[in-house]
Amino acid sequence: MKLIAFPECGKIVNTHGVMGAVKIESWCNTPAVLAKLKRVYLPTKEGMKELKVNRASVFKQFVIAELEGITTVEAANALRGKVLHAAREDLKIPKGEYLIAELIGLDLVDVQTGKVYGQLSEVLDQGPADIYVVKTPDGERMMPAVPEFVKGIDPERGILVAPIGGMLED
Repeated sequence: MKLIAFPECGKIVNTHGVMGAVKIESWCNTPAVLAKLKRVYLPTKEGMKELKVNRASVFKQFVIAELEGITTVEAANALRGKVLHAAREDLKIPKGEYLIAELIGLDLVDVQTGKVYGQLSEVLDQGPADIYVVKTPDGERMMPAVPEFVKGIDPERGILVAPIGGMLED
């Protein structure tokens, strides 16, 4: 498993006011996580361009942010549609926890037998528990990402699971 150094954290969806503030759709666990960042990054041909966050606050499910150097509505509008990234260390991801993007493509491995059921292709946010979409030799299967079935993540082996009969195979 390769850890993502600069994961996506949100997308600028609009301007806010006339002084260059932007409205950001948060892709973090909560908008508050994004609002606490002191810097964000824009991908460029030369690499990641750092933008200092002068001020940010949560507004409904969005974040309103003032970014250093963006002082007009025209400059803010030029950023509309841009995806922002954060430095992994700024997100303060606890050891042993991973971003969804880091899990995509990992094998789902039976915790007892070592059998590989397939690869994680998508994670659906369906309320109280995420749903893993697994690409298996028999087609796509779905499994709730709950402790009863997901026993852990081993960066070398994959996602360790204990599915019930018929969940990931015929």
